[in-house]
Amino acid sequence: MAIDSILLAVAPIATRRDERVLTNASGFFFSRDDRLYLVSSRHVFYDKPTRHYPDELYLDLHTDGDNLAEACSFSVPLYRDGKACWRQAEDASGEVDVAVIELDKEALPATTAYRAFTPAHLKLPEESLELGAHLMIVGFPLGVRDTLHHMAVARQAIIASSFGLRFTGKGFFLTDGRTHRGSSGAPVVMRERSASLGDLAYRLLGVHSARLDLLGRDAEQDEALGLNCAWYADILMVLTKET
Repeated sequence: MAIDSILLAVAPIATRRDERVLTNASGFFFSRDDRLYLVSSRHVFYDKPTRHYPDELYLDLHTDGDNLAEACSFSVPLYRDGKACWRQAEDASGEVDVAVIELDKEALPATTAYRAFTPAHLKLPEESLELGAHLMIVGFPLGVRDTLHHMAVARQAIIASSFGLRFTGKGFFLTDGRTHRGSSGAPVVMRERSASLGDLAYRLLGVHSARLDLLGRDAEQDEALGLNCAWYADILMVLTKET
């Protein structure tokens, strides 16, 4: 049975501190110049407003491409010698809610089955997309997954603000779709068949961050907006650039 390759490009993240589980989130793999990175929201790695200070991430990795029920838990330390191992970025409007951490490919189980986005998969902000174009947000909302095969689920969404413009001057665009806690760090993608993309036939547009809400919304009278912030994925070219 053929498995959609994007399901091997996304991994569930459990954040821990002193071996105690704190939160669940989503992440995905990105490869550049033969280096492999885990991408997620920066607030998954560190978030001062909520006092979220994990020291370790745990990923579920598939260890048998022919039997996807076979998986292992893989530890990713966030600090080494007291220094943060991840990379984050700022722009003129402040912090960008995307972070990457390099994975030691030699430390991965030899039989690890995964797919990774590459620079060729990026949909750049200057490339035009129609308002209302259909997208998918592939992750682990509220931790939901195929627990037997350790796989993500896909939620539908549409582009809700002009793609290419920085919404309110910040480095994200809006999507309209149902999302939940645990989806932070999920890739926002659009299916595209192209020989240059290989079997991972998707364009990577953004990294899902959080739902957009209004401070003055009356929770009893007004429904949640259903709008979400997706940071433009081209920030990965900055975060994975070797100096």
